[in-house]
Amino acid sequence: MIITSCPLRISLFGGSTDNPYFVEKYGRGSVISFTSNLKTYVTISQDKIGFNKDKHKYIINYSKREEVSDVKDIQNEVVRTVLDHFNMPPVQVTLTSDAYSQGSGLASSSSYTISLIKACCLFFNLPITDNDACKLAYKLERTYNPYCGYQDPYGCGVGGFKRIDFLGESAVRYQFLPCTIFDNFDIHLVFSGVTRNSKRILQKVTQNLEKVKPLLETSDKAYQCIMDEDHDKFLYLVGKSWSQKKATTASIIENDIIREMDSILEHNDTVCAHRLCGAGNGGFFLTFSQKDTLNIPYESVRIDVETSGVDGRII
Repeated sequence: MIITSCPLRISLFGGSTDNPYFVEKYGRGSVISFTSNLKTYVTISQDKIGFNKDKHKYIINYSKREEVSDVKDIQNEVVRTVLDHFNMPPVQVTLTSDAYSQGSGLASSSSYTISLIKACCLFFNLPITDNDACKLAYKLERTYNPYCGYQDPYGCGVGGFKRIDFLGESAVRYQFLPCTIFDNFDIHLVFSGVTRNSKRILQKVTQNLEKVKPLLETSDKAYQCIMDEDHDKFLYLVGKSWSQKKATTASIIENDIIREMDSILEHNDTVCAHRLCGAGNGGFFLTFSQKDTLNIPYESVRIDVETSGVDGRII
């Protein structure tokens, strides 16, 4: 059996500037994000003895179960695309996660894609670097989601707190950042109970690239305040970036539940800063609070920065 894992990413600044159409138009995108201690997991197993009556089928287990004879009949886009790319023989694939991941804003599709790429490479004994896994994940995701940005695979597959600059598909630069900016805070995820398909939102953002430009400027300012360890300005910029994100398109916060939660978190004295993760209009809110003080009318889970990226082994 092969088991792999990849962190879920938390984007803080610069989301949407990683949109390839933005990078093409303005020459650069830049995001600041970190990999969390919440992960996706992929297992691959194969009947080596031959007594399993399903040995000639692809068996895919996630929130549903699929059994198909042809890889192209797999409904799960991630699994179908990756297995087809590697020309995988019939195998059993299981996808699990530490967090409710579908439509969550935590880049679960990219995380699963990278986990599965790593698993396929282990299956065929193929060497692959974390960066090459991210590059391949981006290429494969673009085949079924032409609006996906650069940051999700690179934000998940390479661990740590980092600034990622995008100068084009072949020019991605990392700078690892000090985590000391988080020393005085607790970071929590708050699930909204709402999920969404990000494609429509990303398409809307692509039609409003001019409104994305302020997010790049804020990301650059956030980088400087992180290096200066200016905690107050960091929190201010988290909120400012979220306001700028909402201004790019109404689709980011058109759900009544999301709008209500956003307002409640904004006016809660124990929340120092907050924002919605990912493309918007569903998934998880991210909150910053002073140590052991968060008091909100929602369930939450405290998260930490994960320094490692994709990992895998044969057992």
